[in-house]
Amino acid sequence: MKRKPYKKRHLGERKLHPSTQMMGYGYDPQFSEGALKPPIFMTSTFVFDSAQHGKEFFELAYGKREAKPDEESGLIYSRINNPDLEVLEDRLALWEDAEKALSFSSGMSAISTTLLAYLRPGDVIVYSAPIYGGSDYLIRNILPEYGVSCVEFESGFDELTLAPALEQALPMGRVSVIYVETPANPTNGLVDLRECARLADELAAKQNGHRPLVVVDNTFLGPVWQQALKHGADISVYSLTKCVAGHSDVVAGAAIGSKEMLAPVMGFRTILGTMCDPHTGWLIMRSLETLQIRMERSADNAREIADYLHNHPQVEKVHFLDFLEQGTQAREIYERQSTCAGSTFGFDIRGGETEAFRVLDSLRIIKLAVSLGGTESLMEHPFTMTHTDVPDDVKNRLGMGESLLRISVGIENVGDLIADLDQALASIQAG
Repeated sequence: MKRKPYKKRHLGERKLHPSTQMMGYGYDPQFSEGALKPPIFMTSTFVFDSAQHGKEFFELAYGKREAKPDEESGLIYSRINNPDLEVLEDRLALWEDAEKALSFSSGMSAISTTLLAYLRPGDVIVYSAPIYGGSDYLIRNILPEYGVSCVEFESGFDELTLAPALEQALPMGRVSVIYVETPANPTNGLVDLRECARLADELAAKQNGHRPLVVVDNTFLGPVWQQALKHGADISVYSLTKCVAGHSDVVAGAAIGSKEMLAPVMGFRTILGTMCDPHTGWLIMRSLETLQIRMERSADNAREIADYLHNHPQVEKVHFLDFLEQGTQAREIYERQSTCAGSTFGFDIRGGETEAFRVLDSLRIIKLAVSLGGTESLMEHPFTMTHTDVPDDVKNRLGMGESLLRISVGIENVGDLIADLDQALASIQAG
């Protein structure tokens, strides 16, 4: 049977930190000629030691039998499993102290595969707003074509908006998923994950024991600054393209949770073919080794930039989590669920699309591009770019108007970044 890789989470009684484990967890050099780093296994298929092994591997992979104690799936075919992806997934799971992780070809493939695994015609998905534009389009426009209804609730407000949304959804069908993004893209609106889990438990009694799955897009702060599973999420999904890969050179996604919760998702991934490729997985493993220090540097830079923007006469509001008012529900949720404000946030300038475009076109160091969480700083205009498919009235209601710009702060010299913002914002008055 397959040899077991190095998987120890403790040194004596000390639990090892994920930043330490990124250097070797799930990999044993003796299996690969002593190579310090895992090789890239660029192969579509794997040779079985015997026909019996082939039979046993397929039985386990397709759920025809339960795994024996300490048994792991053998290698079959890279659409099902691959050594690079197995090591990557083992390491991703550590950050949220989870049993399992699955890697995908993109963040949207992680989200769509997870939702398809749990939603059926006649079901209802209740989701927070705003969320990433691609997720919004999937839920608002595509899922209804397959008989799945959707009900929105707003994040970032002191009013309890989830409970009324669930009551609205109940007569429409079986509520199967509560999908949230917290902090929200691009407003940094928050959702109380503990409350999501509590209401999901309550709803089970009203649905003959069927409890909605709580799925959280944890891309903005996870996994270093927020571990969604600890606060009530059943599955935590990521665009690994962002902070985790962190160099704007790969596209990938992940879903993290218990083995039980991820089993249907894994089955759908195998059939849909939405897994990550080995080379991309290898690149992300390399990035994981510097994940914490990159996110720390970006967050430090973001705090200085947020302070600068907060005091700038051409900026009306900065949606930075550390600026949440003490004593509010939003502040309490922020301090309970996360440990840092992160490096991506929106800010409203004085003006509209014309002024926003003038600022973006004046940038010299910060790049005018979508995405976030990379080593370089990026800025974009959500109203016309990442959230263009969201109806205009919805964007305006949710605080994503034409004056909003989103910045993802990188690891450059923060003084240089502020100088670039200063000259770009000066273009508002110059115009």
